[in-house]
Amino acid sequence: MGRPELDDYFMKIAEVVASRSTCLRRKAGAVLVKDKRILSTGYNGVPKGLPHCEDTGCPRKNYPSGTHHELCRAVHSEQNAIVQAAIHGVSIEGATLYCTHQPCTLCAKMLINAGIKRVVYKEEYPDNESLKFFKQAGIDVEKIGCV
Repeated sequence: MGRPELDDYFMKIAEVVASRSTCLRRKAGAVLVKDKRILSTGYNGVPKGLPHCEDTGCPRKNYPSGTHHELCRAVHSEQNAIVQAAIHGVSIEGATLYCTHQPCTLCAKMLINAGIKRVVYKEEYPDNESLKFFKQAGIDVEKIGCV
């Protein structure tokens, strides 16, 4: 087994980050990287200090995946990675996002405004509008499998 390519390496880290998720539906992780260095990470879960969904139940359990985001109590992994960078004063402009799942449209808009230049994801998400946004914004997007 040889040395992993950088995309595989950072995706594996995103998968480990996802293991901290408190979401009942989907474990998602995100890693923001620039110049081969990790800037920030995030996983999906409720805002700090609030009860986890395992204690309160999932308000979206009766809705299809990718819909009714406004009902979700969790902050998406991409959003948490952006927030963590902001809290610690780390610029993410020009960074690459490695995420376990294709970002949703709301996250795509935030990533575009944050100056992300590339998005690498492993699993699809039922929200193809985000891919259209990325294309219009000139952001490189790549779906990869992990070795």
